[in-house]
Amino acid sequence: MAIEINGEAYANTPRPGQCLRTFLRAEGMLGVKKGCDGGDCGACTVHVDGEPVHSCIYPAVRAEGRSVTTIEGLAGEDGLHPMQQQFLDAQGFQCGFCSAGMIMTAATFSEEQKQNLPRNLKGNLCRCTGYRAIEDAVLGRDGGGCSHPADGDCALDAPAGAGTAEGAGRAKAPRAVGADTPAPAGPAVVTGTARYTLDVPAEQLLALLHLKLARSPHAHARIRGIRTEAALAVPGVVAVFTHEDAPVQPFSTAQHELYADDPDDTRVLDDVVRFKGQRVAAVVADSVAAAEAGVRALEVDYELLPAVFDPAAALAPGAPLLHADKPAESRIAVPERNIVAEVHTEIGDISAALAAADAVHEETYRTHRVQHVALETHAAIAWTGPDGSLAVRSSTQVPFLVRRTLARIFALDEDRVRVTAGRVGGGFGGKQEVLTEDIVALAALRLGRPVQLELTRSEQFTATTTRHPFSIAVRAAARKDGTLTALAVDVTTDTGAYGNHAPGVMFHGCSESIAVYRCAAKKVDARAVYTNTVPAGAFRGYGLSQMIFAVESALDELARTLGLDPLEFKRRNMVSEGDELLSLHAEPEEDVICGSYGLDQCVDLVRSALDRGRERGAGGQDLGAEWLVGEGTALSMIATVPPRGHFAHSVIRLEADGYLLDVGTAEFGNGTTTVHAQLAAEALGVAPSVVRIRQSDTALTEHDTGAFGSTGTVVAGRATLAAAQELAARLRTLAAELTGMPARHCVPGPEGVDCGDRVLGFAELAAAATRQGGPLQTEGRWGGTPRSIAFNVQGFRVAVHSGTGELAILQSVQAADAGVVVNPRQCRGQIEGGIAQALGAALYEEVRIDDGGAVTTDILRQYHIPTFADVPRSEVYFARTSDTLGPLGAKSMSESPYNPVAPALANALRDATGLRFTSLPLARDRIYLALKAAGRVPADTAGQVSASKAAAGMAG
Repeated sequence: MAIEINGEAYANTPRPGQCLRTFLRAEGMLGVKKGCDGGDCGACTVHVDGEPVHSCIYPAVRAEGRSVTTIEGLAGEDGLHPMQQQFLDAQGFQCGFCSAGMIMTAATFSEEQKQNLPRNLKGNLCRCTGYRAIEDAVLGRDGGGCSHPADGDCALDAPAGAGTAEGAGRAKAPRAVGADTPAPAGPAVVTGTARYTLDVPAEQLLALLHLKLARSPHAHARIRGIRTEAALAVPGVVAVFTHEDAPVQPFSTAQHELYADDPDDTRVLDDVVRFKGQRVAAVVADSVAAAEAGVRALEVDYELLPAVFDPAAALAPGAPLLHADKPAESRIAVPERNIVAEVHTEIGDISAALAAADAVHEETYRTHRVQHVALETHAAIAWTGPDGSLAVRSSTQVPFLVRRTLARIFALDEDRVRVTAGRVGGGFGGKQEVLTEDIVALAALRLGRPVQLELTRSEQFTATTTRHPFSIAVRAAARKDGTLTALAVDVTTDTGAYGNHAPGVMFHGCSESIAVYRCAAKKVDARAVYTNTVPAGAFRGYGLSQMIFAVESALDELARTLGLDPLEFKRRNMVSEGDELLSLHAEPEEDVICGSYGLDQCVDLVRSALDRGRERGAGGQDLGAEWLVGEGTALSMIATVPPRGHFAHSVIRLEADGYLLDVGTAEFGNGTTTVHAQLAAEALGVAPSVVRIRQSDTALTEHDTGAFGSTGTVVAGRATLAAAQELAARLRTLAAELTGMPARHCVPGPEGVDCGDRVLGFAELAAAATRQGGPLQTEGRWGGTPRSIAFNVQGFRVAVHSGTGELAILQSVQAADAGVVVNPRQCRGQIEGGIAQALGAALYEEVRIDDGGAVTTDILRQYHIPTFADVPRSEVYFARTSDTLGPLGAKSMSESPYNPVAPALANALRDATGLRFTSLPLARDRIYLALKAAGRVPADTAGQVSASKAAAGMAG
């Protein structure tokens, strides 16, 4: 077959039925990505004779005689293609997994097409950015930083006195912290040369085998036997592994610093399956097709067991038990009642407070399952060394914890296990699990050959994890003067078939959601419950998004009952600087302090932005009488570090051309690579480009707990800053020895160390250090305690069509207390991405499960994530604070923007319609049915919208 790829002739013939995507990757075009294999996400977009196509659904044979261009061939002899340069300039990416396809699509746009991006980018999805940066990139704009109100009250102040060179006439590097420093990986992302998990050239993994998993068709069953003969007879199949081949060591797929935080209720392969989609057996073959054929040939004999799909039913006497056979050391709270974990606490006297109140609001709020939908699916490759050591390359947020878990499962010394992560294509908590690494490790250890597993998009939906569904009964009471007197929550969470993250999500969700308010009487009753459904796990916000929806909705309704402005009511009762933060205990947590306080500023920023939006109409001036307009707000608080320790280790070394920094934390669009370069550069007086970073490799540094719980900047950043500051001090000492100048006069700077009348360059300093026994290298560590808190406030102005239930967002604004903002453009992007993801969950994203426990929304066409057309351009403001705990005053800002979005939207919907919606998502059909039930639908439109089976989910 003759095909031209990036201007070169290729003659290999595709396999029968092979799509162009896999053919191109086999030819070495690793910039072509897989996000769906269904033509839904656009990550695989290439040009065929100049036209963009989704290569995952384009038959490779159709490319015969045609010219194919991939992202690797888009640049010309004179440099980057203009669209690549625009994406680089505007930093139109975060994790970057979608970027190659996005650029390939946009590169073909005419000026006319650029004026209708909602239509012309509908075939390309981004899960990270919220699309604002992508819009700026496509249109050639350099949007960055934060939105600035007219009165200029959102200045981003750099930290005073942070490591720049002093002295007249000395060369000074531009400020690193506070600047919109480009991501170091930017050029690789826009050219398709950034290497994600499976972007490993074939020659580096000779004799690579592929693994596919047989999965249970039953929600609950015991495996009586598996016949493997037919599978082993399939040409290309090398081995089949069942529960009889798997280690007996139980573990949790959840990864935390203390593995005892989660129940040991999982095996690599089990003889009991507890949800539809659970692993049953692994087939390993020399091709994906052969492995899939082997899976189909397996014969499994099941003994069906009774199943339960609802937490309330699972708690009832006589309910089927999922883990009653587990021993006490598994750390399941009440296995005979399907309870993984529970908490029951009270501060003050709730009953008395409720009885004495002037107003009480009681309601049950419900949140649903949503999926992370990171565009890079879970994937891992494992291989063994000549000495029997194990190496794993994985799409993970926690390489060091994966190493520890694999060593524990397979009884290996940790120093004989190495885990690395390339660039990770999105995480959002979903990759704080061991979901692929254990099974490829089993196969590689048994076979002595490299083994790869890549989950399909359908497997992501049916067999990984989701956000925990919550049912939250809230009782809130206040005096007529607006003083909150009682706040009680009764919470049931559905953890699915396994308890990974169940205790942490429950405790965390119940904590900061009520700690943010002063109240004399607080009560929490909560339990996490097993059901025979797809497991829930870590998800952005970690329980807070669910709880904050309930608490903020309830307090909004309580304020309205009292005739008070909801935001003013919350302002009166929210914690102030110096207040104790009380939630689950009568005493505050010892290691949580308010390192800086900006919640009041956030409230003011959102209020003033909404006022300005109202004055200018905020897009609603042309609406007709059938549109109902309303405003809503919500606030949130989050601890900047998980409890009970979170560790980081960084190593920085002087080299002849600058500095080499090794960090353990992972990059998956969270921007930590950029932040670490900026922090080190600030301490050393250089531009961030002078700092080269290696990361996410257990062979490079000591233990690093991982990139979750918003710790990439706060925890790992403190380790990096400490290492860089120590290196700066050592450089001063070395320069003083070489020049005879006092060390205080030797200042690290852009070219090395400036000693007044002489500058010692990097090469000279490195050579001197080597002569003294070098290299010159320092280390930094931090253990994650004490912990500070960050704040976010979200506001919306919405319009609701009374005849159809359509909800339009007229204005979206969020204010954040992120401390000193290390990188305004990047931090704004994190907030915009959090808003976009939260809007999807609030409005239409929903993992649906049928009456038999099967996930029915198992492809992207059935599970709608926000497209370009769905996401409003949000205003983002930052409070002026500097945290006493964070590096150079910074605080975390990756999870928290997600949390106040759904309640703010629900409160705006309440303001517009007069109806309180108590269940998510706030889908159009639910809004319509609620309006119709309340008699709000005009008579001439009442019959134009078909009724839905969905419950209205409202309280009138």
